[in-house]
Amino acid sequence: MKKVLYSILFLSFMVGAPMQSQAQCKSFTKKTCLPNLEPYVYNGQLNSAVLSEGDVAELLLTFYGGQDYRINICSHESLGKIQFQVFDTDKNLLFDNTKNDLKNTWDFKSNSTQQLIVRVTVPEEKNRSGMVQSGCVSILVGFKE
Repeated sequence: MKKVLYSILFLSFMVGAPMQSQAQCKSFTKKTCLPNLEPYVYNGQLNSAVLSEGDVAELLLTFYGGQDYRINICSHESLGKIQFQVFDTDKNLLFDNTKNDLKNTWDFKSNSTQQLIVRVTVPEEKNRSGMVQSGCVSILVGFKE
């Protein structure tokens, strides 16, 4: 009976842990990241995930013509400086923060309605301490009214 109880508790933890991580990520994004969009207006789409060192994630976003935008990448400090790139759907590089002092924002005007790919890369720690760092990474989009 104890084995069954421990198994149930373990499974409950395994199912609940990712939800708790996502809730913490959502809270981090709202408290820490949203202010970085000012003076742009948040578009209301919450794009965040818990990533680890060495992870790469891509997100396809739509931008409307004639609009000024800000893309902001925000992450827990323990992950270091996040690298991000923006591509069009033909994989042409439009922005690379490694060529711009690892800035975490990119402001631009979309001349036509288009879809863009935002790729974020979490750097790997150079001096391994044994523990792989993980934390919340958010991609936020704001526009000017």
